[in-house]
Amino acid sequence: DQPLDPMIETVQDGVPVVYPGCHGVGVRVVHPANPRAPAKNMGLVMFYVPPHVVLEPGSHETEETYVILEGSGMMTFSCFQREVRKGDFVYLPPWCEHGIENTGTESLVVLIATSPPNP
Repeated sequence: DQPLDPMIETVQDGVPVVYPGCHGVGVRVVHPANPRAPAKNMGLVMFYVPPHVVLEPGSHETEETYVILEGSGMMTFSCFQREVRKGDFVYLPPWCEHGIENTGTESLVVLIATSPPNP
């Protein structure tokens, strides 16, 4: 067996994803939907949230981690809210209800990692 070569991608190489009811922009960089980096067991999405935009709370069967790369916002969970900002890592177990709002004046940039990848 020949070892596989790595796949080095940029956000521009990703596949756009739409979150219903949200005006943020998601890009699937490493994901089964991206033929340039078709991971089977994980997904990496860059999520760009303009000021005052909300991704309403929801839940799903995948594990997920939000890494706040730029900006600040408010995450809403089933029983509480918490401010998040650049440098925060938020681990979300399966079926954990979560949403995020950009409460700042700059874009909120979030790296979202899922395992397995969201459909």
